[in-house]
Order: sequence, then C-alpha cells, then structure tokens
Amino acid sequence: MRILMLGNSLTTANNMPRMLASLTGAEVTVHARGGARLAEQLNPRTRLGARTQAVLCSKCWDYVVLQEMSHGPLTCPEKFFSSVEQLCGQIRRSGAVPLLYATWAYRKGCAKLAAKGWDYAEMARGLSAAYGRAAEQQHTLIADVGRSFYELADVEPLYAADGVHPSEAGSRIAASLIAAAIQQHKENLL
Repeated sequence: MRILMLGNSLTTANNMPRMLASLTGAEVTVHARGGARLAEQLNPRTRLGARTQAVLCSKCWDYVVLQEMSHGPLTCPEKFFSSVEQLCGQIRRSGAVPLLYATWAYRKGCAKLAAKGWDYAEMARGLSAAYGRAAEQQHTLIADVGRSFYELADVEPLYAADGVHPSEAGSRIAASLIAAAIQQHKENLL
C-alpha cells in the first residue's frame, strides 16, 4: 500500500508519517512545507505544487491524505472547500482514495489562540464542522483528529510548547486515527 500525505508542519511534526507507516505497513510519501495550504498543492507554479501535481498523475497511490493549514478552514473557508473539491477529483481520477486529516484548535490559553481572538471551543467546533462538511460534500474519508484533541486535551499532553503543533503523543493519535480510517475503509470494501 502507498500513501501520499499533502500538508504542512502539522503533518510532519514528530515524524508522524513514519508512525503512520509503522501502523499501516504502507510506504508513506510526504509533500509538505511549513504553513502550506492545500491550494499550494494545486498550484504547479510553486515548487510544492509542481511536485504534487506531477505525482498525482502517476496512479501509484492507494490513499492521499489532505491536511489544510491550521486555521485555513476558518479564515479562508471558500478556498479550503474549493481546494478539497479539486484535489479529491484529481485523487479519484488517479485511482486513489482521498482522506481528510482534520486538525485541531490551538491549545487553550496559548498566545496564537488569543492573537486570533478565538475561544478554544469555538475554534474546535468550527474546524470539526468545516472538515466534516468537506468530507460530506466530497463523499470522502475523514480522520477527525481535532475532535480527539478536544476530548483528550485535559487528559493527555497533546500539544508542543507553542500550543499549535502536536506533541509526540498528539502525533501518535493523529497517525492512529488516520490508520484506523484507512483500515475501516479497507474492511468496508470486503
């Protein structure tokens, strides 16, 4: 099995793709850049977009994981939904299955959350709703990692010191939920 992950630093933190490879036995390839949006993956005029567009045509992927910049679904929802729609179409035409990696709200009380003027629960609900809507509209798989972060944030240390990126435990949860979504999909095909 071959998995392509399209994302940014929330995808690559703590070498999460290696964790996913270990859980699934898959070969995992990553196209990511810190702060990247899914729209960049579509743009062949950028280095990241050119690489992604070239490999999406190769028809060698089983699953393609999509992860938007941390606050993108809230600050630029039209661009987020449009990018998901376009990428899901490309992924399906290449014979692969798209999977949304729904990320989390910034940690309660962190400076970045305060700078945005958002409440923790508000950001968590907004991200979950946006990713859920995108998954429903595109009839695609979703790993709602953000929901797990919201439910477990007071129990486990899921955040890195910056309050945005995942800790190693947070990356393990992300990899586990993505692997579970893939496994469930494979079982449903039987």
